[in-house]
Amino acid sequence: MIPKLMHSIAIPAPRVQASRRQFLIGAVATATGLAVGFRTLGAVSAAANETAGENAHAFSPYLTIDSSGKVTVLSSQFEMGQGSYHGLATLVAEELEADFSTIDVQGAAGNVQAYGNVAFGGAIQGTGGSTSMMTSWERYRNAGAAARTMLVAAAAAEWNVPAAKISVERGIIKHPSGRQGGFGDFAAKAAAMPVPSEVVLKQPSGWTLIGNADLKRYDSAGKTNGTEQYTIDVKLPGLLTAVMIHPPVFGGTVKSFDATEAKKLPGVVDVVEIPRGVAVVGEHMWAALKGRDAVTVEWDESGAEKRSTGELAQMYRDLAAEPPAAMAREDGDADAAFAGAANVLEATFEFPYLAHAALEPLNAVARKNADGTVEVWGGHQFPDVYQALTAEIAEVTPDKVHLHVMKAGGSFGRRAVADGDVVVEAVHIAKALGFRAPVKVQWTREDDMRAGRYRPAYAHAIKAGLDEAGNLVAWSNHIVGQSIMSGTIMEGMVQNGVDPTSVEGAVHLPYAIPNLKVGLTTTQAGVPPLWWRAVGSTHTAFVVEVFMDEIAEAAGRDPIEYRLSMMEPDSRHATILKMVAEKSGWDTPAAEGRFRGVSVAESFGSVVAQVAEVSVDSRGGIKVERVVAAVDCGVAINPDQIRAQVEGGIGFGLGAILEEEITLTEGQVDQGNYDLYTPLRIDAMPEVEVHILASANPPSGIGEPGVPPIGPAVANAAYKALGKRIRVMPFAKSLDAR
Repeated sequence: MIPKLMHSIAIPAPRVQASRRQFLIGAVATATGLAVGFRTLGAVSAAANETAGENAHAFSPYLTIDSSGKVTVLSSQFEMGQGSYHGLATLVAEELEADFSTIDVQGAAGNVQAYGNVAFGGAIQGTGGSTSMMTSWERYRNAGAAARTMLVAAAAAEWNVPAAKISVERGIIKHPSGRQGGFGDFAAKAAAMPVPSEVVLKQPSGWTLIGNADLKRYDSAGKTNGTEQYTIDVKLPGLLTAVMIHPPVFGGTVKSFDATEAKKLPGVVDVVEIPRGVAVVGEHMWAALKGRDAVTVEWDESGAEKRSTGELAQMYRDLAAEPPAAMAREDGDADAAFAGAANVLEATFEFPYLAHAALEPLNAVARKNADGTVEVWGGHQFPDVYQALTAEIAEVTPDKVHLHVMKAGGSFGRRAVADGDVVVEAVHIAKALGFRAPVKVQWTREDDMRAGRYRPAYAHAIKAGLDEAGNLVAWSNHIVGQSIMSGTIMEGMVQNGVDPTSVEGAVHLPYAIPNLKVGLTTTQAGVPPLWWRAVGSTHTAFVVEVFMDEIAEAAGRDPIEYRLSMMEPDSRHATILKMVAEKSGWDTPAAEGRFRGVSVAESFGSVVAQVAEVSVDSRGGIKVERVVAAVDCGVAINPDQIRAQVEGGIGFGLGAILEEEITLTEGQVDQGNYDLYTPLRIDAMPEVEVHILASANPPSGIGEPGVPPIGPAVANAAYKALGKRIRVMPFAKSLDAR
């Protein structure tokens, strides 16, 4: 959802600072329990110390154990359905030897030194780029092992026996003499024990939870019986509900508004202007919505984006036909290689804006307390950023801002915004009301669709040169699209005119091509872009893998054999491509009326290959019948969860390439709900098989890498079925144009 590296980010918050990637065990004693965590070498966590005394699970670095023996893992990673909490619970419980049924996980924030994402350089807490398990792999296992060591030391001291004679199993500390006790019996005393300078982690042969395919998600019950709590469920004394009136076009601002009629309605408390539009505040959601219908707003659209989709698409096509504005990669002499090529292939590809369309529309709650502290409830994907922005708006110091990190019903990158978005709206509205009551801002689905952020639209102009033997000797890819990072706190990542999120998946290819160039032209449009699940690889992998099939056909070669001929034989890509070929039965004929296509893509440190099997439906369209996926994501911490993420990624990506698109008419978004913006319907979900490569490597990403390969695999299969190359997304647009 967000790029893997963000070392150059500058966050406008005094508490955000760079950290060294060395860790020290730290312990925080409480009256009733033990709080254990690994903190950056030399760092002092005042927030953790203060909060542990009041509420052991709020700011303690990585885990707490209370007097009842309950273990609470404090997650640096935001849970939006992808299973990061489950993964962290597994890591801690494995080394702690806890009873997994006693584990709870809560979101934590406010301590960048403990929670800074290692993949982002440690300078900021954030969830994205499929980095949750990678950044947590060592620190949370170490935290669990340290807690176990200290509990054993406490029991040994109380029983006056050697610690080496004590064992721990499923939350019970035991001695051969028959003495035993639970974690809660020793938690307080363990806090006074010396912190071990080193801990010994289990060997893989001793794992019982990591890699356990039968370990079900710890939070399944709450999600199925309705007890799981999300921001929409937050209830506070005197809570008011606000809905927004956003500008109908991007870049519009409020010129004036009339709330006279709205304020006459029962339950409407106030109507206020904030920088992002007009907010209608009610005693409850219904009153706020009725009030919104009665407000009239005059907009200043002088600086707004007023172009329609057709105009923007033509601009992209025109730019793609020109030389790139910047070069992202140049190997060899592509121009000379093209001049000497026996066969030159060219193609253009177009991709629309895409909405995140998560099940839970955006929301946040803000409250200022009598002591001057400010609390914000929400899906805090970038908590350090939101803490700083809240402090600025509320005119307090960042240490006075407490974030309640709520679980979210999906995000796909949508809640990772540099400007705070709905969080900022909640704080602004509460401030406009003089902070006299807590305020919940709840967007509707239409708000979410029309006032949101989008996967940028892109165009590619690509060319390949082959020699007389069909070998690929030249490659050129000109990418045209908006920058996600420009104009944000991540702008430092844009180097020499190249936003890495625009070209990822295109600049690093698994294929040995002697003469290669990748160029980028960054467009200027008023539609606000944002990372979307798998970010740049959602369009680059499509182009690379569909065009690679075209090249293989021109060379008269099998698509998999041709790809393998340009890979190192023992590379991850080659290994996983061979695996998917075997598991899908690639070398055997498909059933009558079925057609297969293949693709392979690396994103967020993981390699995924997919074979899609399609048929042609009664309307001449494509029905995806079966998808076989092979995955190399390092150590499989939770195999069942990995399968679920790949299955979900396939459904997510398939919906996008088949029918999803955001279109504009004179600057206004045409789609408002799931009737016109159509994620994959349940009857279109194919049968999916996921095969995970056994690996001893540290875990890499899994939340997103299942998305990029599905589009090209289906497109390559569709070509065999229909005889038509699909180069304009979504498929529905291309197939309707036949």
